[in-house]
Amino acid sequence: MLTTDLTGRETRVTDRPLYAELGFTDAEWGLLTGLPQSVLTAASAATPDSARKTRAESAAGLDRISDGRASASPLVAAVAAAAVAEAGDPEIGEEAPVIEPADPAGYAADVVGRATEVAALLAAKASTADAETYRHWLVEIADEVVGAASSGGLLGIGGETVTESERTFRDDLAQALAG
Repeated sequence: MLTTDLTGRETRVTDRPLYAELGFTDAEWGLLTGLPQSVLTAASAATPDSARKTRAESAAGLDRISDGRASASPLVAAVAAAAVAEAGDPEIGEEAPVIEPADPAGYAADVVGRATEVAALLAAKASTADAETYRHWLVEIADEVVGAASSGGLLGIGGETVTESERTFRDDLAQALAG
């Protein structure tokens, strides 16, 4: 029997979960699907902002995560669908909760560490195209978040579009994902 999966592709109905069909364990799938939201949170927390700017960053990141559902990569499309199902779908007006870690630097270091794990996991289990698309997508999420609202300035005038701490997080993430 054929059905349509979360990514809109026709698939055979089996008793196996989607992550198993893609070759991952439950724990590995949790790492893959949790990382996009974690990247969003770490990128947003890299520089303290007002609540309005933090919401703008969160919305931009969630939009980029949501866009992944249309990816040509079956892995990215499936991960994005799972992440949006968990965090909220911006296309229907849902908003992800804004998470503000108590220790932003520690949280960012943890996210970079998980990105290193994901790079090794993708090298071992994913196709080269899926791995490259997933890595690029995560860096795009970070780029969207850090570019969504300028920091500093007065009454929205001046300030930096991307701060040094945001740039550092984005660069550390890209380096970790490169393996």
